[in-house]
Amino acid sequence: MNPFGPILLSLKVAAAATLIIFVTGLGLALLVARMRRPARRILEALILLPMIFPPTITGYLLLLLLGRRGPVGRFLASLGVETIFTWGAAVIASTVVALPLMYQNAKAAFANVDPGFAQAGRTLGLGEARIFARITLPLAAPGIVAGTALSFARALGEFGATLMVAGNIPGRTQTLPLALYSAVEGGRSTEARLYLAVTVGLSLAVVLVVGLCERKPSPPPEARRA
Repeated sequence: MNPFGPILLSLKVAAAATLIIFVTGLGLALLVARMRRPARRILEALILLPMIFPPTITGYLLLLLLGRRGPVGRFLASLGVETIFTWGAAVIASTVVALPLMYQNAKAAFANVDPGFAQAGRTLGLGEARIFARITLPLAAPGIVAGTALSFARALGEFGATLMVAGNIPGRTQTLPLALYSAVEGGRSTEARLYLAVTVGLSLAVVLVVGLCERKPSPPPEARRA
């Protein structure tokens, strides 16, 4: 078995999950900010549940939903789409588990943007879309990048939910954490150390990215001119 297979698969799964998380997390953060209670609290609770649940519970719920007898699984099966025990299932599991990190970071990043900057943009005649793109988003960018980096790391390290819905199939669904577990269980210390080194290296890179994002950005030119 190629020992680099699980590493490449994990990077592929984490990259796909992070792309979905980035778009979904930003959208949910903006949506929840505009909702009123109690609907806002209910939706936020649903978003954050995977952070509270043990990963195996999240995986089992996904299995009930996506399995052949589940509502989504039956629909996909009717279209000839296989989900369970595929790398796509690993992407779904990683997305669900890591999404709360992106949501919370994006929510905090938007909340920390001084409303005065947006108002300054309005005095310059900017529309709401341009205010968001040229003022709000640049100011919130460090928090969003940090959330993206943390989500990538969480997706890369997902174990329990992935095992439940994707399995531990070498060459097909065996991601880096699952390969590390199998190597340790099988007494393959060389492989285990390789997977450990890659995991530690990637984790350190994420920590450095998050640290760089802690620097407070300066207001964009549109806001400074007001």
